[in-house]
Amino acid sequence: MANTRSSGMHIRVNPEIKANVEPILAAIGLSFSDVFNLTLNQIYLKRKLPFELSSTQFTENGYTTEFEAKILADAEECYTSIINGAKTYKNAAELRAALDAEESDE
Repeated sequence: MANTRSSGMHIRVNPEIKANVEPILAAIGLSFSDVFNLTLNQIYLKRKLPFELSSTQFTENGYTTEFEAKILADAEECYTSIINGAKTYKNAAELRAALDAEESDE
């Protein structure tokens, strides 16, 4: 590792990800070459990838399939409650007033 010469490398990157990551790296003072070299150094030093890989699949909304299913089930439950006559509120202030009124009745 004492060799100070550089070796060129060409990699292909998703252009959208590159465009989104570039300003983040610039804000912390790193280039893509810096990040790539840091990553390779960590692999060399630790003999493993410096981040965890997972087979977890994410939905198009960025959630795990289980979490998204829970969100959808909760939304369906809320919708069913509303359809079945649950009290609804126009805004948070109206809800707060109703909760305060319930508290004062107790």
